[in-house]
Amino acid sequence: MATIFEFITQQWMLVSLLLVLISGYMLLESRRAGATVSPQQLSQMINKQDGLVLDVRDSKEFGAGHIVDAVNIPVAKLNERMVELEKYKSVPIIVVDKQGTASSAPGKSLKAAGYQQVYRLSGGMLEWTGQNLPLVKA
Repeated sequence: MATIFEFITQQWMLVSLLLVLISGYMLLESRRAGATVSPQQLSQMINKQDGLVLDVRDSKEFGAGHIVDAVNIPVAKLNERMVELEKYKSVPIIVVDKQGTASSAPGKSLKAAGYQQVYRLSGGMLEWTGQNLPLVKA
């Protein structure tokens, strides 16, 4: 443990550069794929801004439980079904997946297609269900 501190002390410029690069990468990725929102923020976006919940899980997981009025377009089919989302270009779109880790790629695709208000649910459906928020089962 002492050697780590010694290394950091001796190589402070290298360590600082590494931290700046990591921070920059994280910031860039969050801007490309959309900012993350909490389940509470998602609820507010739905209620106050008529936001759309885009659930990118497969149809089996979606059927087992999803957020009310969510639209299900699995990640693999997003590019071919993007036209279905045209009418939602002016409202916030919140991308939801299982754990909050697979929503970056769909978020990037939506941003690249011209959607400006793209967000990702932090923690995905695991966070939503963990907070005992309502689900609809098909």
